[in-house]
Amino acid sequence: MPHPSKRARKHDRPTGPTVVVLGVGQMGLVCASMLVAAGAGKPDRPEVLIWGRNADEVGELAQTRRSSRLPGFLLPDGIRISIKDSDLKDADLIVSAIPVQFMREGWGRLKPHVPRDTRVGVVSVAKGIENETLLRPSQILSELLGDNPDAAPRPIGVLTGPTIAAELARCLPATMIAASDHPPFAEQIQRMFSSSWLRVYTNNDMLGAEIAGAVKNVIAIAAGVLDGLKGGYNAKSALLARGLAEIARLGAAMGASPETFFGIAGVGDLATSCFSPEGRNRSLGEALGKGQKLDDYLKKSPYVVEGVPTTRSVMDLARKYRVEMPITAAVHAVLFEGLDPLSAIGQLMSRELKGERVG
Repeated sequence: MPHPSKRARKHDRPTGPTVVVLGVGQMGLVCASMLVAAGAGKPDRPEVLIWGRNADEVGELAQTRRSSRLPGFLLPDGIRISIKDSDLKDADLIVSAIPVQFMREGWGRLKPHVPRDTRVGVVSVAKGIENETLLRPSQILSELLGDNPDAAPRPIGVLTGPTIAAELARCLPATMIAASDHPPFAEQIQRMFSSSWLRVYTNNDMLGAEIAGAVKNVIAIAAGVLDGLKGGYNAKSALLARGLAEIARLGAAMGASPETFFGIAGVGDLATSCFSPEGRNRSLGEALGKGQKLDDYLKKSPYVVEGVPTTRSVMDLARKYRVEMPITAAVHAVLFEGLDPLSAIGQLMSRELKGERVG
């Protein structure tokens, strides 16, 4: 007869799908944790594996179950940690937490190990627009993984919303959007991530959800600049409202649903990013407002600040779709054209007087 403890361990093993989370940054860590929380007590709870490419970082995470990227966070027991690309082959669902500008490189490496079964879907939690191609995360995934004309399209989705990682790590109440052009896949994401403290809604406007998530990073940089200049809450609230108008205008020009920008993925995510002291993009903007140089800040930051490269892409999209985006243009000028942050605010305030237009 086997030892009772061994029987218990075997009995406690997950019997549900295998989910592989790509990336050991903040969102990768919290996504793995959210999956465990959502599956707690369920007979078909998933087996969760988190993959990283840096051997030293992955090794430390395996030994301590902690990461300097997310102070105070402890990776739950039961989550496997791997650096082996081949572990991807057993996935029933893949969560991509690779930053947008690194997706092509990362997925190019991992593609040979992606399950050939195109029913295995991929959900991205990255927020940004790829430079040069101007592709959204879902489009990058579709381009890299959609080369089998004889198979049904692989379901692609996004999980987005107000997602400050440090708050998710503490299991504070939150809501997110699971968006996909394939509604059953959005529902699958919803079921697998929803828990007692995380409520996930479905949405079929993946374009709008991704545009909202990307452009809010740019507006959050502007909000941080205001904080650095001590511009006050009146100015920041006005910036949020006018920033939302820019997001909605660009999204509408690209074919997104206007409703998306006034929901969780739009104004919800934007508000969190503009006001949370833990937001990366807002924090960068605040440093710039206080006089710090962009290159100096980025060299010292342990995080990828997605809003910086995305600002270039959003300006290219604005030109392509002929959309007026003055806040985005001001952020671009501060980041890449040497404009002083105070002068940027002055230019926005001195624009021609006109009636308010949203969308």
